[in-house]
Amino acid sequence: MTTGSDYVWSAAQDAPARELFPGIRARMLWSGENGAKAAVLEMDANTCWEGIDVHEPGPEEVFVVSGVFNDGVRDYPAGSFIHAAAGTSHVPQTTTGCTLFLFYPEG
Repeated sequence: MTTGSDYVWSAAQDAPARELFPGIRARMLWSGENGAKAAVLEMDANTCWEGIDVHEPGPEEVFVVSGVFNDGVRDYPAGSFIHAAAGTSHVPQTTTGCTLFLFYPEG
């Protein structure tokens, strides 16, 4: 992660990967003072989140960078944007594998 005068940037491939579940990795890109954060989530083909992903304390913003993401209800192909309000939940999964950009404006 590199800091400029008024901005911070990082390359996803340089951010350390943390395995959350088998075949599902998170790469933290940025954390703000108010708890906001941004990350890239990589999901290998035929993987599923263990349990239910509840959006607390705030909402989750998702952009599907590549592949097809499924929230347990429907498929979202690359280029899709999803806003999940605080308190909602889903079960992230994919059959094709996918890469997601995640933003948590409230942590």
